[in-house]
Order: sequence, then C-alpha cells, then structure tokens
Amino acid sequence: MQYNFNEIEAKWQKYWAENQTFKAENNSEKEKFYVLDMFPYPSGAGLHVGHPLGYIASDIYARYKRHKGFNVLHPQGYDSFGLPAEQYAIQTGQHPAITTAANIKTYRRQLDQLGFSFDWSREVRTSSPEYYKWTQWIFIQIFNSWYNTDTDKAEDIDTLISVFEAEGNANVNAICDDDIAIFSAEDWTNFSDVEKQEILLKYRLTYLADTEVNWCPALGTVLANDEIVNGVSERGGHPVVRKKMTQWSMRISAYAQRLLDGLDKIDWPQPLKDSQTNWIGRSQGASAIFNVKDHDEKIEVFTTRPDTIFGVSFMTLAPEHELVGKITTAEQKEEVEAYIVATAKRSERDRMADVKTISGAFTGAYAEHPFTKEPIPIWIGDYVLAGYGTGAVMSVPCGDQRDYDFAKHFNIPIP
Repeated sequence: MQYNFNEIEAKWQKYWAENQTFKAENNSEKEKFYVLDMFPYPSGAGLHVGHPLGYIASDIYARYKRHKGFNVLHPQGYDSFGLPAEQYAIQTGQHPAITTAANIKTYRRQLDQLGFSFDWSREVRTSSPEYYKWTQWIFIQIFNSWYNTDTDKAEDIDTLISVFEAEGNANVNAICDDDIAIFSAEDWTNFSDVEKQEILLKYRLTYLADTEVNWCPALGTVLANDEIVNGVSERGGHPVVRKKMTQWSMRISAYAQRLLDGLDKIDWPQPLKDSQTNWIGRSQGASAIFNVKDHDEKIEVFTTRPDTIFGVSFMTLAPEHELVGKITTAEQKEEVEAYIVATAKRSERDRMADVKTISGAFTGAYAEHPFTKEPIPIWIGDYVLAGYGTGAVMSVPCGDQRDYDFAKHFNIPIP
C-alpha cells in the first residue's frame, strides 16, 4: 500500500488550520505546559536545516504532552528586528520592512509544509510596533526604578526623590554608583534640575556608562560575543575591535542573590542549575588597594582569597584598563601599545576560552605590596577583562593556574 505523504500532509494540515487544532485555551481545567522554541531570523531566502532540526524535537514533545492531557502552549514567531534583517535589506537594496514581510511569508509556508503543531494565534514579530512598544515600556519601568537594599527590591524613583527631599541621601541603602557624595535635604533643594537628574542617574537601575564593547566599523554597530567568529563578524566577515563606548547598562548584579535563591525553587537538572550559577557569577571576597610607586594612582583588586596576598609576585591589568596609559614607562610604551592593538581584535569570549596562549606586556611600572612594601611589577594580559571585577588582579602564581603559567612564561618569581 503506497504512502502518499503529499496528499495526507496537505489534507491534515488544512484541517489543523481550519479547526485551530493546536490553539491553547486561556481557561482550561487541564494542566498547563509551555513549549517555546527560539524564534528564527527571517533574514534570508528561507529556512535552513538548523531550524527544523530543533523544531522537530520540541514539536514531538509538544504533541506528546497533548496526548498526555496537557493544555499545551506551543507558539511561534520571528526575531525580525535588528542586524540580520538590516543586513539582508542592504544586500538586496530594499527597505527592511519589505524584505522582512516577504521572508516571513516564505518562512511561514515552509513551517506549515513541515507540519509543526504551532499555535499561530500567538504569533510574535519583534519588528512589529505592537510588540516592541512593550520592550520600550519595560526599559522605561527599569529606568524609573532604583534598588532598595533595605527592602531587597526595586522601587519607584519617586520614593527615592521623597527621601532626598526629606533627609538627603546619608541613610539611603541602594545598589548604585560608588562615587556618590553625601548631601542634605537642603543641598538637594538647591541643586539645579540637571544636577538632580545626574544624581538620580547614579541610582537608577538603568544608567549610562563607558563600557568595553565589540565594535564593527563596517557594520556600524556593536556586536554580541555570539555574533563574532574568529575575530570577525559572523555576518559579512568584517573586522571587530574592542573599544570603549557610552552605553546603557543595567544593575543586574542587584538581583544576583535573588536569582541564586530562585534556582532552589525550580525543578531543573543540577548541571543546568550549575551553569546558571556560574553565569550569575556572584562572588564573595575583599577589595585590596595597591599604591603605584612614583605615581598618585592606586590599583583596586577584588579577590575571593585575600589570605593569599603574601603570594602576590606581580599584578596584571586588562589591556583596556584606564591606568595603563598613565603608568606605562616611555621604554615600554611601544610594546604595550602594540599589545593593546592586538588584543582589541579579540573578543571577550576568545580571551576567556583560550587558556593555552600566554601573552602579555610589562608596563615598566611597579605597585607597592600593602604589607611588605615590596615592589610588584605591573603587567597587562588579555586573560584579564576590563568588565570583570575591577579589571585588575593580584597575581598569585603559587595558587592560580593562569597566574602560574604567566609567571613561568615570563620568568616572574613564584613565592
């Protein structure tokens, strides 16, 4: 007996569409189950093999759960806003709204032909104003909030203004910038509107900061680590460099402990919880201050092992650290600048993952050990990241593998 899949698939796909077979009910006595796929970028001529590879697996699971009596929500949509859509439009010489709509039409036809059990009544398009107005709304809510450590939650910025008006900021406990001066209620009243907004920006959950980013001059945009392959952009193969730019940032570290506590309450496999714990990256330790010899500068380091401070034999700064240009001696300037240029071409992910390549440059400057007062050579190395901790580490080669490898490579003492 012949299996006529074209006829059978067409018949049942038509039935599913007309009867909304896979539509999830908002109100149902059935137990809920949510199956969410990563939305495709409709930025090319059609689906590639990687799309159905993932969607088939999740669709099997969604169907299985329906047969087990669950009210399954299995939506689909299109991540149609941003660089991929923009680049495809540039390549084809058409407005992105036109190319995106045409590509979505093709994607939808192909997804339907594959027979997936998506609830298309829930379709999301991130390029639709009806969708992205909510991402803008979310930003506004975060911008108009500050994190109160006394209540351990975000609160409306108006509550902070009320405190400033009543008593100043001396008794405010918040997740905020470090360089905030103490002021009284009278001071607050006398501040100009601009000064008040500058102060509030130091408390808001979203704030402006000079941040190390992956900049692609050819694409004219900042790229995520995921969008870089071997030092060039995934799209177009253009050179990418590390540079400082003023960016909107969020004080997500305020939520580190709450995120960790939440992991204890969800039914996830332990390896997945461990990966989330590592991603959250909350550390407890101490800050140590090292004076730079013959300079007024100080280097602050954060360490989870302050007890190892007597094993410090050198210091390593991130090549992008703001002090590098100030403390590098004239004799070492050419070597240091060449190393900084070379490092700028590597992504953070490459630098974190590459444990085999050992590289660095001596600044010619020395720090003073806070206890022994011994001079400690200051190096730069790309295994230290400007955006992690303070961008500086006290290197203890007897207790850390990377410090040990660095010391052996450059013949630095290992006490």
